[in-house]
Amino acid sequence: MAKRVQLVLNQDVRKLGKNGDLVEVAPGYARNYLIPQKIAANVTPGLLKQAEKRREVERLRLLALKEVAVTQKAAIDKVGKFSISKQVGENESIFGTVTTTEVAELIKNATGQEIDKRDITLPDVSKIGTYKAELKLHPEVVVTVDIEVVAK
Repeated sequence: MAKRVQLVLNQDVRKLGKNGDLVEVAPGYARNYLIPQKIAANVTPGLLKQAEKRREVERLRLLALKEVAVTQKAAIDKVGKFSISKQVGENESIFGTVTTTEVAELIKNATGQEIDKRDITLPDVSKIGTYKAELKLHPEVVVTVDIEVVAK
């Protein structure tokens, strides 16, 4: 059995590792695919240092994103309840529905915090009343807000 070769990845490879990871692969895989395609490079002390620096920069970037999400959560929690007015028909049912775009605009107007509409999860809103919406600001930071639908 041939011995394995250590490489440092220059980009993410599915089922192998992420950018900057130290991986062990078969020599043929390294020689015929990873190195010629510049997906990986042979291990040197300099490359190991560069990979470590890249990982540290990425860790700090993710930490900063989490801090921004925590700040957004605090601003949204301060307001607590958001109210949106809709045209109402019979039996307190509304015309149309409340969309994630409307909720994102409502939050931006009330708090000044920009929220991506794709990060908002709304229940099916068909009548006036209070509904809970879930905002995923970060993989580790989720906030639940009350959306009150009132008659226009």
